[in-house]
Amino acid sequence: MSKTLDFLRQMANALSKQFGNNCEVVIHDLTKKSINKSIVYIENGQVTNRKLGDGPSHIVLETLKKDPSKIKDQLGYLTKTADGKTLKSSTIFVRDEKTNRVNYIFAINYDITNLLYLEESLKSLTGCQQEATPKKEPAQITQNVNDLLDDLIKQSVSLVGKPAALMNKDEKVEAIRFLNDSGAFLITKSGDKVSKFFGISKYTLYSYLDTSKELSNS
Repeated sequence: MSKTLDFLRQMANALSKQFGNNCEVVIHDLTKKSINKSIVYIENGQVTNRKLGDGPSHIVLETLKKDPSKIKDQLGYLTKTADGKTLKSSTIFVRDEKTNRVNYIFAINYDITNLLYLEESLKSLTGCQQEATPKKEPAQITQNVNDLLDDLIKQSVSLVGKPAALMNKDEKVEAIRFLNDSGAFLITKSGDKVSKFFGISKYTLYSYLDTSKELSNS
């Protein structure tokens, strides 16, 4: 075990003890050959129903696709779980001092669901009627790579705005471009599932990927 990982485990344990059972702390190891089991340490996994050996989140995939020099810590943003919890999350990228490569992701997810209910109750007593302001939907935290891939595919369909069966070639290229940019194809055997979902062959998928890369570079 590296000294860095050992220190991160120590910090994760301290934070979970400091803030209690509603505070999940997760460490993703990006030095592993396969990212399908990126979680190497977790405290209070009941918050997101994840465990040691589970796969990456959206942020992990995005990190692996980005230029290391452009990656910045993300602090105090909202996420959600499959069972409806709202979390206040922070993601810290831990780099190799020599190469600047991100080796680990240190993530904190605090369950604020009950606090939000309390906030709404207080508003009903102290606030006045105002027109609702649309809120950005929190990103969902998935439990495994299959759920993550399903969620990314769902997002690609929403982006295009029509079911896969009704998409033309250009629309499928757009959807597959989104999946590629999101890091979906870093997941093992994702190409098989994406090809089947969009009703295309693996050869066609690779052709669409080439097309999407050309569009990105143009």
